[in-house]
Amino acid sequence: MNLCRIFVSVIAVLALGSGNAGAQPFPSKAGRIVVGFAPGGNTDLVARITAQKLGELWSQTVVTDNRPGASGMIAGEIVAKAAPDGYTLLLTPQTSIAVAPALYGKAPYDPAKDFTPITLAGSSPLLMVVHPSFPAKNLAEFMALAKKSKANSLTFGSGGIGSTPHMAGELLSAALGIKMNHVPYKGENPALTDTIGGQIPIMFGNLPVALPYVQSGKLRGLANTASTRSPLAPTIPTVAESGIRDFSIATWSAVLGPAGMPADLATRIQRDIVRVYNQPEARDRLIGMGVDIIGNSPEDFGVFLHAEITRYARVIKN
Repeated sequence: MNLCRIFVSVIAVLALGSGNAGAQPFPSKAGRIVVGFAPGGNTDLVARITAQKLGELWSQTVVTDNRPGASGMIAGEIVAKAAPDGYTLLLTPQTSIAVAPALYGKAPYDPAKDFTPITLAGSSPLLMVVHPSFPAKNLAEFMALAKKSKANSLTFGSGGIGSTPHMAGELLSAALGIKMNHVPYKGENPALTDTIGGQIPIMFGNLPVALPYVQSGKLRGLANTASTRSPLAPTIPTVAESGIRDFSIATWSAVLGPAGMPADLATRIQRDIVRVYNQPEARDRLIGMGVDIIGNSPEDFGVFLHAEITRYARVIKN
């Protein structure tokens, strides 16, 4: 009898020890940041900086996993279905979370329910640029020209349907009470090439991508779409400064995890992201790309995300 009791006690102790060994502190293995767009774009670059610096901080490998397609919804689905353990994260602009589900009428996930908000990493303003031959020299002249033009006579390009530059063009059209034709391209660089070549007269592009062509004289910058001027382009006024009050749109980059992540884990990752963004090398690289670093709390980002989902649903419906 005593031997049996001793045997049972030993088994219980071993089982308890095994269970504790399995509950390893985070992070204890490699992780990944999934990106819904091809390498080389602004979102991809932010993700690579984030992955590299988190990997160094955590002493673990953190890879950038590019899964382009369906306006970023392929990547979103991968993360939505992943284990909520913090090792699979999504870094995305508003395209795949706030825009595409409303634009296409369905998505493989519910953007409001299938993710855990972690942080709004940062935002990048857009530039409204035109070919140098375009008659308007500033946004005020553009607005006057637009109101005199026939319906659908103005055309603008962007990096794709549902992209933030596309939404910027639609918002400006709505604010002016006009309708511009949208020409979507498979990426920002092809749209830039055609705008520089004069095939399309107007384009909305991410500031770090479009600005070098403005500085070289190949394009003319009419307006910055964000709420404040960019230190990288201080002479280009905002849309709001040019006469359309409260107009503001920028490409934001956010980090989310699958739904069901423990609140303390989401906060831990958010704080680590802020730590790495405050490192001089990461900070300088991000600012040099035109990114305004934010890094807010999961709770504040959740409120912001809900407002953005509502906002873009209204824009797309209109």
